Amino acid sequence: MSRILIVRHGHVEGIHPERFRGRMDVQLDALGRRQAAATATRIAAGWEVASIYTSPLARAVETGRAIAQATGAPARGLDDLNDLDYGDWQWKTNEEVRAASPVLFDRWFAFPQQVRFPGGESLQDLVARTADAVRFALETHPRQTVVMVGHDAVNRAILIQFLDQPISAYWRLAQSPCAINEIEVENGRARVVRVNDTAHLETIDP
Repeated sequence: MSRILIVRHGHVEGIHPERFRGRMDVQLDALGRRQAAATATRIAAGWEVASIYTSPLARAVETGRAIAQATGAPARGLDDLNDLDYGDWQWKTNEEVRAASPVLFDRWFAFPQQVRFPGGESLQDLVARTADAVRFALETHPRQTVVMVGHDAVNRAILIQFLDQPISAYWRLAQSPCAINEIEVENGRARVVRVNDTAHLETIDP
């Protein structure tokens, strides 16, 4: 049986208050580093990891590095795990985008499958490239456990595919910083056994 652990990176500036972070290459903050360390400890205790793949952005790379140090597995970047490209909206606050583009902003939260960000991607683009990332991981590491460190949007896109849900279900899935999701794949069939698990973070002070 193959297993994929999908992990979101730790906390960074721009989560609260919320910004369209996207490709802005922000580092983990102090809380994020503590979360990454706790996540690494949890993964090392629970699974034998063959390899770790991360988004090329620093916040995912740093989270993946902590997991690599704890598990002894190699970590490398994978472009297809990069965050959603918000284009002209990148690093703007919700209030700034709502003021400049109220119709498109409202559509993003009501009908996300109908939005292409000005100068950026659509969810269809994101789903296609994350599918490529998952396919690569499964073909490269059959019957092994692989960790994929991505982003809120990236992880939602992967989970939507394994849950066989439409892209319009995007907002129904929560992905907290350093959450762990677990997917088992055997004989061509996938089973989602863990979603947005953050129990390992309960003792971390905010």
